[in-house]
Amino acid sequence: MEVKWLGHASWMIKTGEKVIYIDPYEGEYREKAGIIVSTHSHMDHCKPEKIKSVTTQDTVFIAPKDCATKYGSQVTSLKPGDKIRVGLVEIEAVEAYNFKRFRSPEQPFHPKGLGVGYLIHAEGKTIYHTGDTDLIPEMKAITNIDVLLIASGGTYTMDNDEAADAVLLIKPKLAIPMHIWDTDPNIMKKKVEAASDIKVQVLKPGESIKL
Repeated sequence: MEVKWLGHASWMIKTGEKVIYIDPYEGEYREKAGIIVSTHSHMDHCKPEKIKSVTTQDTVFIAPKDCATKYGSQVTSLKPGDKIRVGLVEIEAVEAYNFKRFRSPEQPFHPKGLGVGYLIHAEGKTIYHTGDTDLIPEMKAITNIDVLLIASGGTYTMDNDEAADAVLLIKPKLAIPMHIWDTDPNIMKKKVEAASDIKVQVLKPGESIKL
């Protein structure tokens, strides 16, 4: 299995005969998609031009309902706890929301119900993409994660300190920061690795890991 960071919160996962894109926005999109997944409808997670460039008649779209107009096709929407199986891949939605970061008083950037995170199960491994979220209580129940793709840039999501606390809570085998903006993800890496044996790998856009 290959996990490639395309930039921002955008990823490509290659598993078996399936190519999975998560939060299409940044990076190069060349290989046609078996599955496209969006955590929520904000443009930097659901860009129509990227989606259309890799879509075929067989592509399966998984996203909140308000993404449907951007996909131009039928979308399967999962609520937290819902699962869907596509071939040998199982995708499960989990909570993702802000409770401490606000657009205006009492208006979170990502209110509960706007979006989700995803657990992607394939080849006996589980990848957790947090989506745009704060460090939320529901993360306590998420276990047995091989790779955690974690938003750490602050402003709209966890910052480095909060992301490090989330990694220590979830205890993945490997954590990779994303949605970084202009922050230094090595701050998170140092905090996690000083407190645990969890590995944090900082990628550059276009780089990938093999599982």
